[in-house]
Amino acid sequence: MSKKIALVTGAGSGIGKACAIALAKDGWDVVLTGRRASALHETLTEAGEAGGNMLIEPCDVTDPASVEKLFAEIGKVHGRLDMVFNNAGSFGKADNVADMSFDNWRMVVGVNLDGAFLVAKHAFAMMRDQKPQGGRIINNGSISAHVPRPGSAAYTASKHAITGLTKSISLDGRPFNIACSQIDIGNAASAMTDAMKKGVPQADGSVKPEPVMDVSNVASAVTYMAGLPLEANVQFMTIMATNMPFIGRG
Repeated sequence: MSKKIALVTGAGSGIGKACAIALAKDGWDVVLTGRRASALHETLTEAGEAGGNMLIEPCDVTDPASVEKLFAEIGKVHGRLDMVFNNAGSFGKADNVADMSFDNWRMVVGVNLDGAFLVAKHAFAMMRDQKPQGGRIINNGSISAHVPRPGSAAYTASKHAITGLTKSISLDGRPFNIACSQIDIGNAASAMTDAMKKGVPQADGSVKPEPVMDVSNVASAVTYMAGLPLEANVQFMTIMATNMPFIGRG
């Protein structure tokens, strides 16, 4: 195949934007999706010449009809899909579990888990049915797929669930040459981590600043995982700021 087609969700900011640009520069034709078309256009512009390898398709990953339309457009324009970075996510409002509203819970689980499922479901079907068959799904987990932060019940539960989803897709994908992996990211510099430099709650009740790493490190890791032949898979990768409180957290 002369072209490799990738889909990046949440491509309008942060990790999604950095990974989409890195993939385009690595030769992938990248479909950018997210709720805000204006943010996706900013990603395309920031990519420079690599923006010529990008297609903008706005989508709300929590809406089944919107996701179905997204994949119909990918099929119409490209005719196939080789890789998905299932990245769209939300932390929601930090709250003690007793004080967390059900609306906040549902919003976080809706984006992080329902959205990841809907995208993976349609990607899997396209990869299974296309010729040549196969492809790769990379799910964005988190350090919170292993250990929580205070006040993060919805986010942590959704990210633990992503690990189960990743394992299930990996197993279901074996007969169809579909690989599925998970990248667990800790403290990559983005709008979501700006507060970490000033101080965030710790497990002992204190508030302390935490180190962050440049988001380009995540982009490099995702590009490496995406570029492997389908006979090989990085099942789980953890990439984090070296000195963040993960090993020994709590």
